[in-house]
Amino acid sequence: MHIEGEEYAHLTHVMRRREGDIIGIIDGQGMAYVVAITALEKRRATGTIQSRHPFLHEHPVAVTLAAAILKNPSRFDTMIEKVTELGIRSFIPLFTERTIPRHARTDRWQKLALAAAKQSGRSVIPHILPAVTFEEFLGQASSHGVRRWILHEEATEELPRDPVKPEATDEPHGALAQNAETHTLLIGPEGGFTDGEVALATARGYRAVSLGTRRLRSETAAIAAAARVLS
Repeated sequence: MHIEGEEYAHLTHVMRRREGDIIGIIDGQGMAYVVAITALEKRRATGTIQSRHPFLHEHPVAVTLAAAILKNPSRFDTMIEKVTELGIRSFIPLFTERTIPRHARTDRWQKLALAAAKQSGRSVIPHILPAVTFEEFLGQASSHGVRRWILHEEATEELPRDPVKPEATDEPHGALAQNAETHTLLIGPEGGFTDGEVALATARGYRAVSLGTRRLRSETAAIAAAARVLS
């Protein structure tokens, strides 16, 4: 196994690892490795895999978060960082009727997700998909989980605090994570979803739910909803 580029620089200049050290490495797709460093060259490190751990530290529920891009970029950055730490698998930026920004910073958001995944010890790096309109998203059948939720402050039903409990099984946790039940959460912009957008979503199988009686900022709602599903 070879380590190059930015990861090599981090390994040698930040972590200051040396030959013989044992380190943890992830491939970002769910596999974690314990690796012994066998050689440090000028621009790359070589290591020997000691053990493999599929879906290490991953939850047996796979969550896709589709969220409207916010007017305040720092709040959207915070949203991506925190929901990544909580364990979402993928993130889709949305342009909705009340979305003010009309541009996406996908490369930046992917870097934030990478850093947050590494910091929290995950083996999956969430994929930040290209930004799409709300209507385009609803037309992408592959983007929708088995359980579908749209956050709406006027909904009479609350998002369940434990929407699914994995059944008792002899399978290892990694196997549960690999075959996780899929959820999709829709989060609106600062002004929320319009009634028309909620109607479109419910027609596609989404259940309109709230997070209680208090009005939350969009980034807070995203973090709270992810925490409930991934608790």
